[in-house]
Amino acid sequence: MLLIFKTTPNLWVSPPHQIHRQNSLTYPNGFIFFRPSSKTPLVSSNLYHSCATIGTSVLPSEAIDCKITDYNIEICRFCELGNLRRAMELINQSPKPDLELRTYCSVLQLCADLKSIQDGRRIHSIIQSNDVEVDGVLGSKLVFMYVTCGDLREGRRIFDKVANEKVFLWNLLMNGYAKIGNFRESLSLFKRMRELGVKMNSYTFSCVMKCYAASGSVEEGEGVHAYLSRLGFGSYNTVVNSLIAFYFKIRRVESARKLFDELGDRDVISWNSMISGYVSNGLSEKGLDLFEQMLLLGINTDLATMVSVVAGCSNTGMLLLGRTLHGYAIKASFGKELTLNNSLLDMYSKSGDLNSAIQVFETMGERSVVSWTSMIAGYAREGLSDMSVRLFHEMEKEGISPDIFTITTILHACACTGLLENGKDVHNYIKENKMQSDLFVSNAMMDMYAKCGSMGDAHSVFSEMQVKDIVSWNTMIGGYSKNSLPNEALNLFVEMQYNSKPNSITMACILPACASLAALERGQEIHGHILRNGFFLDRHVANALVDMYLKCGALGLARLLFDMIPEKDLVSWTVMIAGYGMHGYGSEAIAAFNEMRNSGIEPDEVSFISILYACSHSGLLDEGWGFFNMMRNNCSIEPKSEHYACIVDLLARTGNLSKAYRFIKMMPIEPDATIWGALLCGCRIYHDVKLAEKVAEHVFELEPENTGYYVLLANIYAEAEKWEEVKKLRERIGRRGLRKNPGCSWIEIKGKVHIFVAGDSSHPLANKIELLLKKTRTRMKEEGHFPKMRYALIKADDTEKEMALCGHSEKIAMAFGILSLPPGKTVRVTKNLRVCGDCHEMAKFMSKMVKRDIILRDSNRFHHFKDGSCSCRGHW
Repeated sequence: MLLIFKTTPNLWVSPPHQIHRQNSLTYPNGFIFFRPSSKTPLVSSNLYHSCATIGTSVLPSEAIDCKITDYNIEICRFCELGNLRRAMELINQSPKPDLELRTYCSVLQLCADLKSIQDGRRIHSIIQSNDVEVDGVLGSKLVFMYVTCGDLREGRRIFDKVANEKVFLWNLLMNGYAKIGNFRESLSLFKRMRELGVKMNSYTFSCVMKCYAASGSVEEGEGVHAYLSRLGFGSYNTVVNSLIAFYFKIRRVESARKLFDELGDRDVISWNSMISGYVSNGLSEKGLDLFEQMLLLGINTDLATMVSVVAGCSNTGMLLLGRTLHGYAIKASFGKELTLNNSLLDMYSKSGDLNSAIQVFETMGERSVVSWTSMIAGYAREGLSDMSVRLFHEMEKEGISPDIFTITTILHACACTGLLENGKDVHNYIKENKMQSDLFVSNAMMDMYAKCGSMGDAHSVFSEMQVKDIVSWNTMIGGYSKNSLPNEALNLFVEMQYNSKPNSITMACILPACASLAALERGQEIHGHILRNGFFLDRHVANALVDMYLKCGALGLARLLFDMIPEKDLVSWTVMIAGYGMHGYGSEAIAAFNEMRNSGIEPDEVSFISILYACSHSGLLDEGWGFFNMMRNNCSIEPKSEHYACIVDLLARTGNLSKAYRFIKMMPIEPDATIWGALLCGCRIYHDVKLAEKVAEHVFELEPENTGYYVLLANIYAEAEKWEEVKKLRERIGRRGLRKNPGCSWIEIKGKVHIFVAGDSSHPLANKIELLLKKTRTRMKEEGHFPKMRYALIKADDTEKEMALCGHSEKIAMAFGILSLPPGKTVRVTKNLRVCGDCHEMAKFMSKMVKRDIILRDSNRFHHFKDGSCSCRGHW
């Protein structure tokens, strides 16, 4: 039977197969006759068509005019053109049961290419509603679409239902899990592949090694390295490149280098892996050397090369090379690449070239959150925290959402310059955006509050944290120590040990608290912990331990530990020099300073402060001047206010008050209250009331709220028995609403700290203490040592003055120590203020009377009393 169509302009036939010429006959009257053939059917069962009557045949039978639309071919054609919208429209119009497998696959492929998961899900729904069998091909395409569009869970669900041995899909899923950081599941798939005997390829092993690198699974990674080598993949570039990255990640640099050297056909990725690996492992110089070799061999660089090399320049401070690379990158058309510009920003800001960083930032066509964060960090690094804060707000206005790194960076900027209010604003932003649960953010907030001196706010953040790590505890303990809250630091340290294991940083944080309290016994307990855990090898811990013993008065033990430090740095030497200074051993401090220089370590400005302080407290005038001139002329260090204060103190303590005053007037910088205060102390030592009055006015102008200076002048008046002036000064203090910091002394016995204030009679041993002090005073009088009444600082008769002197807190603490400690054991007392002259004399006498050493640490220095003499030799 023949189907006869009248050819008209409206006729359109789109068969899926080629119709052979011999199967058709054309007649002059315009009719086309198709002979039936099993090989070339006009309409197969998988084609969709519609027929309409178009004309009338000249034959007796009625002609059929039919318009055929082949939906499968048209849908595939639109997919080839990338027109997903039109393809989906045709699918919606077509008779669903007759859609072909290849049509579904074409549309799913396009959905994957365009990341259109909504359309992909519609196609999947049509497949399910029409009971289309999801076999290997269609199942693979569905898995590919879902994974590519980001729905890994649905892709995995279909994958598990389809029996599939195609390595491509396994690799796809493994890469999908790796991208979201689920390395465990990715490696689980790999193990399943091995169990099922799925044939792997180089991309499988490349992905697996990246997962082992990211998860830090050293032994498993090495095992797979051996396995892939047995299978013959050890020479594949992609595999070797991933192995190089793996060994760099686990810090096996030599293993990575060996693989690279043995690789015959290195591509640019091989070189990039090596350069990046060296840079990330702190071996930037080697990375830059390799880059030089790469250029000499004529190997083309790419964007990844430039990013790694610029990072290497950033780490090594090679700004000149970085600039050259910047120019090269522009010529190579990398100048607009975001990742490179971010690396350049980081390099310029870390190298201190903020202007170049700003120029790069301002010319960037596209800025990411990394770009903004790098600039915020750059400003903070240069001490321009205000600019950091301004840029942070500008970033918000631009619609860029800060990430965790931005938040921690801006908090660090606030911490560096004490911008407490700005820090609180950032804290509010964190609360509003529900970021406080992030551990890094909470730790950064605590650090900011601690460095701004607001430990109450720091504690509030700490107490609200659901999860605390070692950094959290260390931040709080270190914050308490630095903010003169040693008791709180020690209490938190005890609490920490029930929740977390202290590390070397904890030791470096808690030791200053022991030093502040002169809590030698607690310090010795922590020293034991340090030895048991091998923390002494950490130079920061060793330096802190030496400092603790120095400030607890154990100078000999401090020196012994100092000598045990295998590699001493500038901090080690400076701590020891300062320790000698505060103990009054100026000559030993000078010897240590010279020894430091002979070892090849040059002093910095802090070292010079320490040696000048030592000279001042030992009355070494000529030596002090020598170091001051050395600092300026030999070491090219411009003196700061601390150095000038040391020189003024040195001159004042040696009685050169007029010279000290002239020196202040000739200084190239404006003197601060510390400098004038040093001269005021000298006026008290040498009872120069007239100069003291002149100096005090400068001090009161600079620090009108500092009670200590008012008290110092009042003492000068009292010692000169100018009681009317004392009265006027006290009234002045009262009008300002100022209160004197009460004097107190404390002593540690058997791990317990006993605190005493002047006239304290509340202690259980108060009566015995009073009897011992009276006995001592009587013996002193018998031997011709009479009380120094001027230190009583009250207008009264001698009897009342003597009673007042006898009640000073340091005397009470020393007496308690003598009564409570075993015979011969050193008495160690700490006072929060400067020791008075009468107590100093009594301490000397007591050391001789009871035949034991007394070490008294006041706010200024240490006094070692032994056999009736003091280490200060009158320079205090």
